[in-house]
Amino acid sequence: MSLFDHKISELKELLHKKELSVSDLVDESYKRINEVDGKVQAFLALDEEKARAYAKELDEAVGEKDELGLLFGMPIGVKDNIVTKDLRTTASSKILQNFDPIYDATVVNRLRDAEAVTIGKLNMDEFAMGSSTENSGFKATKNPWNLNTVPGGSSGGSAASVAAGEVPFSLGSDTGGSIRQPASFCGVVGLKPTYGRVSRYGLIAFASSLDQIGPITRNVEDNAYVLQAIAGVDQMDATSANVDVPGFLSSLTGDIKGLKIAVPKEYLGEGVGEEAKESVLQALKVLEGLGATWEEVSLPHSKYALATYYLLSSSEASANLARFDGIRYGYRTDNADNLIDLYKNTRSEGFGDEVKRRIMLGTFALSSGYYDAYYKKAQKVRTLIKKDFEDVFEKYDVIVGPTTPTPAFNIGEKTSDPLTMYANDILTIPVNLAGVPGISVPCGFANGLPLGLQIIGKHFDEGTVYRVAHAFEQATDHHKAKPEL
Repeated sequence: MSLFDHKISELKELLHKKELSVSDLVDESYKRINEVDGKVQAFLALDEEKARAYAKELDEAVGEKDELGLLFGMPIGVKDNIVTKDLRTTASSKILQNFDPIYDATVVNRLRDAEAVTIGKLNMDEFAMGSSTENSGFKATKNPWNLNTVPGGSSGGSAASVAAGEVPFSLGSDTGGSIRQPASFCGVVGLKPTYGRVSRYGLIAFASSLDQIGPITRNVEDNAYVLQAIAGVDQMDATSANVDVPGFLSSLTGDIKGLKIAVPKEYLGEGVGEEAKESVLQALKVLEGLGATWEEVSLPHSKYALATYYLLSSSEASANLARFDGIRYGYRTDNADNLIDLYKNTRSEGFGDEVKRRIMLGTFALSSGYYDAYYKKAQKVRTLIKKDFEDVFEKYDVIVGPTTPTPAFNIGEKTSDPLTMYANDILTIPVNLAGVPGISVPCGFANGLPLGLQIIGKHFDEGTVYRVAHAFEQATDHHKAKPEL
């Protein structure tokens, strides 16, 4: 049995009794990485020397402190688009292949305040653009359940590292499903918090009005622990919300009697596989057995979510990625005679195909003569999608459906067809457009691969999302299954 099969609360108890040391946990993490990461390819950079030194420091503090930090001694992996001081941060792009940040992201500071130990940086789709982690500029991460399949994206490294037992939890970022979709594919728990719940300061931006950092863990209780540590207003981020952070752990009561669940017919309609539908219907029976009720509803504008998302996110990416020009930091071409060539060649050599595709789409949507027809119209549709959610939440507590239309697909299966790849996020994208919280929890298997149940809540009501997810998890055994590497 791995140490990481224990929950955070159990590990902290063992640390407090001195039956376990932080150094033991860090050893376990690096030992497992040495054993399996050659196959899984989840990590891009390791911070072993600093992690071991910090573990010793924490071990010495155990007897002297009355109270241990919320995540005391817990090893964590961090997605490579979250900046870490003096630890290479590339967003999996060759244009940042030599970038060593001079500051920490707010979430990294908060993890340090909670006394967690950073193990290393995790692979992802370049600049978080993708659904399979095949768009990384360095390597393709594999799904621990079947090494021939993708782990999902863009936080594929974050989900795979937790599923493979390399770290007990990790941080990802979610722009259109990039935490929930890989969590579903890898059979772990992934939460996208409400937009503004967690600071984005130090997150390398893809689409600023959609990006949100969140935790990936093995169980719901651990997820609540990590969100508790990283949530809260931040003066360094103008979009972080000045809203009280409740005690998320107190929501894990297991009691959902009288809870009203909405199931959108669009989430069980065309394009959603039979296995995904069946697993959701079985999950609803479990929730009914716990005292909840459910009804079918409609989110009529969700059919426009995919087009809306790709227009808005690409437009924001076009503006955000203009800063990578070869002048101040990152990759610079050797092949330039003048400033225009320097910009053009640096960007064409440094960015991958998917990033170029989205920059071009976004620049087109923002250009004179097309702005009203595309970007402005997409913003109007976004408002309608948000209103659909608000209308449903007037009568219901949560919305439930599948996280993804299918289980993980094979590596290379969809790389030649971007539109099919984009459609993979069709069930997660509306949540980002509306800015509401959503979690994916394991709810079954198809052909030996995990399926996820998505639970969506009202703005800043992660507590209810956790309550439902935890009650479902306690009533089932899906989360106990582990891949055999």
